[in-house]
Amino acid sequence: MRVVDVGAGTGILTGALARLGADVVAVEPDQAMLAELRRQLPGVRALEGRAEALPLPDQSVDAVLCGQSMHWFDLDLALPEIARVLTPGGVLAGLWNVDDDRVGWVAELAAISESRTTLSRWRATPEADTEQGVLRAGSSWFAPVEEGEFGHGQLRSADSLVASIATNSRILVMDEAERARTLAAIRAFLDRRPETSTGEFTLHC
Repeated sequence: MRVVDVGAGTGILTGALARLGADVVAVEPDQAMLAELRRQLPGVRALEGRAEALPLPDQSVDAVLCGQSMHWFDLDLALPEIARVLTPGGVLAGLWNVDDDRVGWVAELAAISESRTTLSRWRATPEADTEQGVLRAGSSWFAPVEEGEFGHGQLRSADSLVASIATNSRILVMDEAERARTLAAIRAFLDRRPETSTGEFTLHC
């Protein structure tokens, strides 16, 4: 299976695909992230590039995967470009993590951090400007569109979770003072909740 991970970042999804035995190529526009990916996965082919101009030949891959990245694409350019590199019958898959706010403390954390990516929101607003809307925008190029949900748990600590939230785009665009207040409120919440205040815990997503 020939797979390209578009918007590969530091290679979390790329590494998982490689471990499954896929012939995987990582494509990432950010030089710093690409350097880290190459450091961590020296045996994987990693190319600088964007979804709108993939550095790959026509009909060269069986699947294009986009982990937490497809909502950044200019879809008018990216979708025909993705179609170009896929073999006939090839698959495009967009993947996103959403916070499982059926869990009480996760719901409270989502409210404090003003997270837009929660399970209840995912299910309740399928036509809004959300990740589902991105997937459905591809229906003119890729059909039929299928959706699936898969339960998952990430082992975290308060430090690692705050660090991860700090990289979210809505946090990054805040001014410095607002960002500091938001992250401090998140950390204070994690420090006082019994589920998250004593070492490692599972984040349901």
